[in-house]
Amino acid sequence: MTPKQTRYNKAGQKIVQALKSRKFDAYYCQTSKEAAEKILSLIPRTDVVSWGGSQTLQEIGVFPMLNEQQYRVLDRDRAKTPEERSAITRKALTCDTFLMSSNAVTQDGQLFNIDGAGNRLAAMIYGPKSVIVAVGMNKVVKTLADAESRARNYAAPMNCQRFDKKTPCCETGLCGDCRSDDSICTYLVATRLSNPKGRIKVILIGEDLGM
Repeated sequence: MTPKQTRYNKAGQKIVQALKSRKFDAYYCQTSKEAAEKILSLIPRTDVVSWGGSQTLQEIGVFPMLNEQQYRVLDRDRAKTPEERSAITRKALTCDTFLMSSNAVTQDGQLFNIDGAGNRLAAMIYGPKSVIVAVGMNKVVKTLADAESRARNYAAPMNCQRFDKKTPCCETGLCGDCRSDDSICTYLVATRLSNPKGRIKVILIGEDLGM
């Protein structure tokens, strides 16, 4: 086991306790495989499942597992037209279980996220009966200020590069605090508690995942 893995394993257990103190259900998994299996174990077979855009969820391989086990899913990427994609995105706001990641998690158990359209954060805040958040330990930071800094100065420019957005950060690699039409920094949300208790379930993963 590498020093990084040892650190992640030790810190992960502490952060799980911090999350639980804020009424999140929280779990620590050492590997992506364990995390994907944990996610499936938390989803009743009768649930309709959807998700927000997430590099982490893609990397841990949960989507093929959902299909293989024939879960009922709302997948906007299967839409044939922009109108159908928008309809699926809206319908996902009232699904049973919504999957997502988080741009950052603080050591004292808070989540911080940035969203462009707002659908991912709307679902996290209200609508789906259950929200499962999968997060690599590379996204853990000390304070809420650090979390916002990570989201705006690292995650957002990386995602703008990934989607080839027409923003200053796509050109320079640095946050320009822009008001561009292509800005993905529309909504900035800190989640300090899960309400109702246990509705939001956080799975910390002892790997570097996502942006």
